[in-house]
Formats: sequence, C-alpha cells, structure tokens
Amino acid sequence: MKHLFTILLILTSIYLQAQITTGKVTDTNTGDKISGATVKFIHSEKGTITDIDGNFKLAGKGAILVSFIGYKTYQIKANGGFLTIELTPETKELQTVEVLGRVAKDYNSEYSFSATRTSALNKDIPQSISTVTKELMADRQAFYLADAVKIASGVIPSSFYNQYTIRGISQNEEGQIINGMRTRQYYFLQPLTTNIERVEVIKGPASATFSSVDPGGSINLVTKKPLAIDRKEVSMSVGSFSTFRGTLDFTGPLNDAKTLLYRVNAAYQEARSYRDLVGNKSVLISPSFSYIPNNKTAINAELIFSNMNGNLDRGQPIFGAKAGETDLNSTPISLNLGAPNDFFKSKEVIIMGNISHKFTPNISFNTSYMKQSWTENLQEHRTTNAFAVDIANQPVSSLAAMQFIQRQQYWNIDNLNSYFNFDFKTGQANHKLLVGYDLNSWQKLKGGGQNAARGFLLNNGTVASTFVLANAANYQTITVDGKVLPKPNVNHFDLNNPTYTIRNVEDYNLNVRTALPPALTTTNAIYIQEQLQWNRFTVLLSLRNEWFEDITNYQANNPLTVQKTALLPRIGLTYAINKAINVYGTYLEGFQPQSNTVTLMPQTGSLPAGSQFDPLKSDLKEIGIKTDLFNNRVRLNVAIYEINQKNILMNANDPTNPDLLVTRGAERSRGLEWDIAGYINPNWQINASYSYIDAIIINDRDESLIGARKQNTPKNSFNVWTRYNFKSTSVLQDLGIGFGLQHQGNKIPWFTRAFEVPAFTVFDAAVYYTPNKSNVQVALNAGNVFNTTYWLGAQNYLRLFPGSPRNTTLTLTYKF
Repeated sequence: MKHLFTILLILTSIYLQAQITTGKVTDTNTGDKISGATVKFIHSEKGTITDIDGNFKLAGKGAILVSFIGYKTYQIKANGGFLTIELTPETKELQTVEVLGRVAKDYNSEYSFSATRTSALNKDIPQSISTVTKELMADRQAFYLADAVKIASGVIPSSFYNQYTIRGISQNEEGQIINGMRTRQYYFLQPLTTNIERVEVIKGPASATFSSVDPGGSINLVTKKPLAIDRKEVSMSVGSFSTFRGTLDFTGPLNDAKTLLYRVNAAYQEARSYRDLVGNKSVLISPSFSYIPNNKTAINAELIFSNMNGNLDRGQPIFGAKAGETDLNSTPISLNLGAPNDFFKSKEVIIMGNISHKFTPNISFNTSYMKQSWTENLQEHRTTNAFAVDIANQPVSSLAAMQFIQRQQYWNIDNLNSYFNFDFKTGQANHKLLVGYDLNSWQKLKGGGQNAARGFLLNNGTVASTFVLANAANYQTITVDGKVLPKPNVNHFDLNNPTYTIRNVEDYNLNVRTALPPALTTTNAIYIQEQLQWNRFTVLLSLRNEWFEDITNYQANNPLTVQKTALLPRIGLTYAINKAINVYGTYLEGFQPQSNTVTLMPQTGSLPAGSQFDPLKSDLKEIGIKTDLFNNRVRLNVAIYEINQKNILMNANDPTNPDLLVTRGAERSRGLEWDIAGYINPNWQINASYSYIDAIIINDRDESLIGARKQNTPKNSFNVWTRYNFKSTSVLQDLGIGFGLQHQGNKIPWFTRAFEVPAFTVFDAAVYYTPNKSNVQVALNAGNVFNTTYWLGAQNYLRLFPGSPRNTTLTLTYKF
C-alpha cells in the first residue's frame, strides 16, 4: 500500500508538472525581453504577467493569449513545457491622437500620426517620411536636433543655428512643429532631444496637414509618451570641450489597473565649445500623463520647460579674397567675432493636451491644444556682413566691420486642432473620412525692442550709418597698419590681431533704437480628408481652406492689417504590389504668407511690412516605392520628386540697410533620395540615407542668377550609422561597436558666389560595453575620428560654419 501511494504521488506530480507552462516573451524585431506582458487563458481570468526578464509560469492547459500595449495580441495552445513567444509591434487604432509611448526599441518607426492626422503606417502614406528614433539618437549621442536630423535624406544643417535646407529648399519658418502643433522660437539655439521619441521629417509642402509650413519639408518632433510598463533610465556624460551632461527618463503606471500612466524626462548640460567664447547651459524638464479609462477614451497632458543660456555663434571669419582666391584656412576654425560678455537667453514653457474619444466603433473625435510662452534676451557683437573700408572707401580685407545688438521680445502662442473621424464601407471600399478645424495664433507682446550701434563717428560727435566718400573730411579717423580709416561706432575686429576684452557697452552710441511693434498673426482653417481603400489601392484626398490675418501694432496706434486666403489640395495614390512593396504618387500645394511677425531665413532683423509681400507658393510632385526587406526586418523608401516655389522673400544683404527685403521670382528642386533602416540580423542594426538634389534658380530680378545653382545645397549627400552587438557565444559578448559616415558635396554660400564650401566626408565611431545580466551600459562615442577640417556651410567671407574637430563623449547609462 505504501508503494502504491508513492507511485500515485509520483504520477500526480508528473501530471501536474505537465500542466505547467513556462516561457519567455520577447520583441520579434529586436529580441528584447518584454516585462509586464499579460499571459492568460482565453476562457478564464486565470493568468499572470511576465517578470523583468520576460519570463512567465502558468498552470493549466488550453489556448492562451499573450498581450501587451503596443504589440499585436498573440494566441497559442499551452500543453506544458517551455514556450518562446515573440510579439510584433503594432499601431493602436485608438491613438489617432498619440497618447501612448512607442514600445519598440530600434532604429525603425513604422507609423506616423501627424502626416495624415490619423494613425497610419508609413508605407501606406503617399509621401516620403524620414524618421529618426530615440534609439538612434541615443546610440549616436545626438543631444541636439541637428545631430539627429543630419542622417535623414535631403536634410542639410547649414549653420550652427536651428536652420536646415530640406530637398534644396531653405527653411523660411523659424518655429518647430511639436506633435503636429506649431511653436515659435528663433532658430539660433538648437533644441534638446532628451524628451523626443522620434523626429519625423515629412517631405514637401505639407500645408494640407499643418498651417503655413516650408516647401521642402517639415520637421515634426514627437515627444515621449507614457508607457504601461515600469521603465527608468538615468545617464551621465562627460566629453570634449568641457561638456557635462545628465539625463533621466522615468515612466510607468500610477495605478494597478494601468489606466493612469506617467513619464518624466529631464536634462541638464553645461558645455564649452571648440569655438572661442562659445558655451551654453541648458535645462529641460518635461513631465507627461496619460489617462486611458477604457477602450473608448484616451487623454494625454504634458509640459515642456526649456531654459537655455549661451552665446550666439555667428561663425568663423576669414580674410577677404586676394587675386580672386579664397583661403578658408586663413584663420583658425575656432575664431569668433564675439565678445566675452555677449549672451543669448531663451526660455519657453509649453503645455499640451490631447483627447481621443470613440462615440461608436465607426465615429471618433480628437482634439489637441497647445499653449506656449517664449522669451528672448540677446546681447551680442557681430559683423555687419562687410569688411571695413579705408578713407578712400576701399575694403580692408583683414578688418571685419562690427555692430552691437541688444534685443528682447516676448511671445504667446495658441494652437487648437479638432477633428472627427468617420470609418465606413461602400461596397468593397473602406473609407476613413476626416473633417477638422485648425487655429494657430502667434502674438508678439508689447515691450519688445532692439537697439543697435553701428556706422561711423562724425567730427561733431554724432553717428552716420554709412561712409560717404564725398564727405570724408567730416568723419573721425583711426590708423590701422598704416591705413587711415573712418572711425567706427563699434571697433572693427582685426583678423591679424584678434583680442577678446570685456566690452563696455556704454561706450557705444546706440544710434538705432527700435520698439518691436506688438503683432498678432492668426490662421484659421477647415479641412476635409478622405482615405479610400479598395483592393490594393489606397487613395488619399484632402482639401484645406485657410484664412490668414496679420496685424502689426496689434492693440496699439496705427494698426496695419493684412489678410489672405488659400485653398490647398492634396492627392495621393498608393498601390500594394504585394504585402511587402507599395508604390505611390502624390501632388501637394503649399501656401506661406510672408508674415512680419516671422523672421524669414536668412534674416536677422525685423521685417516691417513683410506680410505685404505676395505669399510664398509651392507645389510638390513625387513618386516612390516603400518596401519591407528580409522578412520585415529592414525598410527601404525611395522617392523621386520635383518642388517648385515662387515669391521667395530674402534679405538683400545690404550692410547699409540690414532689414531690406527683396523677392526672388522662383526656384525649382528635383531629386532622388532613399532611406533604409532596420536589422540586418538580430545583432546588427543600420540606418542609412542618400540624396541627390538638383536645385536651381529659375527666375530672379538679377538675370545673371537664372539657371544658377541654389545656395547651401550639396548635389550629393550620404549618411550611415550602424551598430553591431557581438553574440552571446563570442568572447566579446558584452561589447557592441558603432560606425558612422557623413558625406556632403560642395555648396554655394548664402550671400556670395565668390567661393565654394568644399565637399567633406567625416567618420564617427562608438564602443558600447554592457555587462551580461546587467542594467548598465558604458558608451564611448568619438566624432570626426580622423580630425578632418570641414565646413557645414557659409553665408559670406565673415560667416563660415566649421564642423567640430575630433571629439569624444563618455556616457554611463543605468536602466532599472
């Protein structure tokens, strides 16, 4: 009896053991462990969740469901034993307004919410979109926006500012688009990327989606949203040029039901530069919350506080050409024209709220609101974009003519976007109909102003804005290197003998005092969009009517009001050759009023009556192919396009009248580009792009420029970044390596065609050390490893923008 009982006990144990299923849940693309996934039987509430390593244990038999927010639900039969379950990321239909964070951790982002105002796979959108994910930014240590977007096809950073050429078209608007909403900042300081989930470069004049955007493309910053899983990360970095940096990213649920989620991102940096006198201190704090009480409603709210104190870097001056030859190395790339007591302070506060609600399975409502406050406080010494002149009015190519600028201004910005979605069928066709309203309001508040000291001192103690040779006897004079010159209001900068003393600004005669007029720019728009899917065809049709009003001297004396309106069409067609390959074609039109509350590139001064110029108009024609390769591990996008724009408003580059505007008749840009991103194998990721741009001037008041090449646009550019992690069976199993290459062809400077900015190729590298079964990573990034001297772009002889010499960053990251 005793032996029988033992046998029964053993058999029962074996039977029960057979009822226990264990397993691991991972991401099908990255192989990452998924912690917090729900594992439960289909017809029972009995279940469990995966632990920090993605493991689970479940007693019983039958069909189970494995689910996690941001992934497709997986069903499998459990009969005991060990299961390996791979979940595939998906786009939640509820998120027509993005309220949940992206779970995947790779260089790919397969969807966009902003391009069509609805959740859509990028491959189904008939328009080119280049995406840079937070993982790519982290691996490259791209702390600033320019370091992130330079890898996107056709995006060319052209200076030290937040200023780009996209597809050969210079940016005209200075704001940034955040979560599809327009903001207002000057372009001088680069935004931080700590709170950014991904950067979307939506190519072409996307005016059908956004209000008044650039013809070449729009850079949309998508902020990090809360996740339903606890995930915390802190990092500390030190690097070249006295760089100190710290960041954190905390996210997770605030209640057991995971209906209330949070996320907090923060960053601090203090750094100098390879450029003389340049430095910055930056603080960013960005908390956000998502409330998802059921499968019908989702709410998100977030705050962005950014405070940047630094210097404006106006670039490297070089000696003027002698005998028609230009020597870009005639001065060191560190040379700066500023003064030690120059400063630039920029502070902004943004609050955003998003709501999505489904009234029925086929009808939903979405609304987003943004409130922004932005202030600027500037003091700087900079060139007038001209060399000094001697008493015979001949240029002295070793002396930069200087001016002193003070400026303060204050802005309030409001954005509202609301729309209804209607999903329905007619026969075999599926429809997604969107009807919406946009409000964009930029208000420049009273109290702003700009003072300037420039020109030449007269014998009577007054200041003349220009030097007139016929009246040379009336000017005070100085002697430099044996040459007699009219005495400047602000001392010239001597390239032969650069000195940096703290300037006493009270010594200057502030001969230009300007109160920046209060102003209000408002855009109201209504739009309708239809996405029709029939068999393998998807048609995207939209029509937007925009009403623009610009009021100078708003709520003050002598207001000046300018009103304009436009009807903007968009048509796109996508055809699915098979599940992996889509081809598309699109036509878009753009409309951009020349508002005098906006400083148009490459402006640096105020724009009186800018809105009275004819609006900038543009159109895009594009065809392309989007395909998944290697079992959906790699995505390739190829596009061929033509962009036309007319009524381009530009600075005349007249040193005697720095705010003078001129219009260029028309420009045309044609090109080919491709982007590729994904996993070559589970241990090897890549992101690469190529762009060929043929951009020319086709109409201009200066007939000699017709047919000439567009400024600041390389014909060829190529970028690649790749990371390889050694296999767990390798002796180097804890190591990863990264490699990057950036190539740009030569360019024509902004304001002169007397010389070219030469082509360049620079290489970057990185080493990553992640101890096995550890939450720690140590990364060493090296930029420009061969210490190549190169220039990003130039405006003229006195403003070149050299790239960084060899530099390193050491980063310690802890995830818990």
